[in-house]
Amino acid sequence: MNRCLITYEPCGENLYSEAGLRMLSPDLKTLESLPFSASELRQEAAQRATKLSIQGVQPKLSAILSARNQQFEIVDQHGNFIIKPQSDIFSELPENEDLTMRMAKFFGISVPLHGLVYGKDNSKSYFIKRFDRYGKNRKYAAEDFAQLTGSSRDTKYNFTMEKVVKVIEEYCTFPSVEKAEFFKRIIFCFITGNEDMHLKNFSLMTKSGQVRLTPGYDLLNSSITIKNPQEEMALTLKGKKSNFKSGDLIEYFGKERLQLSDKIIDLTIRKMFDSTQKWNELIEISFLSSEMKEKYIRLLTERLSRF
Repeated sequence: MNRCLITYEPCGENLYSEAGLRMLSPDLKTLESLPFSASELRQEAAQRATKLSIQGVQPKLSAILSARNQQFEIVDQHGNFIIKPQSDIFSELPENEDLTMRMAKFFGISVPLHGLVYGKDNSKSYFIKRFDRYGKNRKYAAEDFAQLTGSSRDTKYNFTMEKVVKVIEEYCTFPSVEKAEFFKRIIFCFITGNEDMHLKNFSLMTKSGQVRLTPGYDLLNSSITIKNPQEEMALTLKGKKSNFKSGDLIEYFGKERLQLSDKIIDLTIRKMFDSTQKWNELIEISFLSSEMKEKYIRLLTERLSRF
């Protein structure tokens, strides 16, 4: 029996459940595979890179969902979905990101609609709906922290978590609310092995007259995809990027730098431990290989043991 590539629910012989298809569009009866192989998608991404507003290490494509053709269609402009194919360097990134984003949602982090879609070679690509698009070709104002701090793609790692707090305090409409949310995301990234959350992976968006953190994106367990990872965090905290203990994250970052109350911090840590069973269940039913599932659970267990 298959599991839905969008909801993880059992869906018989189908690739998607009815509930999963309805999440994308009430007009979908099925979702056709992308008419490209993984290598062809990477080639398409390379050829279109200069035309797109989405860039980065992972190959990305802009897409729209055609209810008439029952499939995602690759476009140069005005796409409201992003497609990420399999990498030729790192294994199982689409499955990894889809799972980690699902875990983030259960933890209480807002994330856009996302899932997996097959290519013509049966490879899985990751799709995510763009949170900065609405209506017909309309966009919310959104800037990542690299833009806000005058940093570039070359200097996106040359920053500190302490300085990120000042960005939130300067720009957000309700800084205390966003700092509590930021703490939750940093805790989540640490325990799920995301050591690549640089300045471009955090953004602020203006919506309904308020400036706040965007929904989470680019959340994945990068530590299990690379050999012998040396860092646990992309930006320095307390002058270091690894060997973090609970006191570094709770006492120093949460209480001293973010100035969060004991109640907020306790609720976050309690939610973390309350989520452990569900996280392990999601890993087990995810589309990762058995080897990657074992690595994920092993890392998650080790990180949780530090609290």
